[in-house]
Amino acid sequence: MKANRKLVAAAVGTAIAPVLVLLSPAGIASAHGYVNAPASRQAQCAQGTVSCGQIKYEPQSVEGPKGLHSCDGGNAQFAELNDNNKGWKATPVGSSVAFTWKFTARHRTSNYEYWIGNDKIATVDGGGQQPPETVTHNVDLKGHTGRQTVLAVWNIADTANAFYACIDLQVS
Repeated sequence: MKANRKLVAAAVGTAIAPVLVLLSPAGIASAHGYVNAPASRQAQCAQGTVSCGQIKYEPQSVEGPKGLHSCDGGNAQFAELNDNNKGWKATPVGSSVAFTWKFTARHRTSNYEYWIGNDKIATVDGGGQQPPETVTHNVDLKGHTGRQTVLAVWNIADTANAFYACIDLQVS
């Protein structure tokens, strides 16, 4: 009889383990945020505008240590975001642009940074607060014209990480 109980317990444990994994907080915490307007490179992947790999399914997951200047956030599985020859569509804009972040997990925010090359064009204070589901920043492009790639960085207040998004623009 003890052997039967052990077999039943093992079978029940095996049956509910996948359910527990799906319901655990670790599964929820895998999503965070990205720039969806103008469409960032990962947004273009998610929308099917450009053919991409895994980032297509998780555009919000380009996370890496603070201080990087790469489209992939130092994450090798998303390295294709660094490929300037992939056919990214550049959004036509004027001398300023409104960047809208979409958040799927809203972390307390130190700040947002916007870069063109090594030139930091804007910093927006996050005040250590948790943002709403979307946040929009109006950024002056400060004399930059032609095709530009803006690196947008969301620096998290309570971790050593940030989220990265590159946005291709045609500035007039």
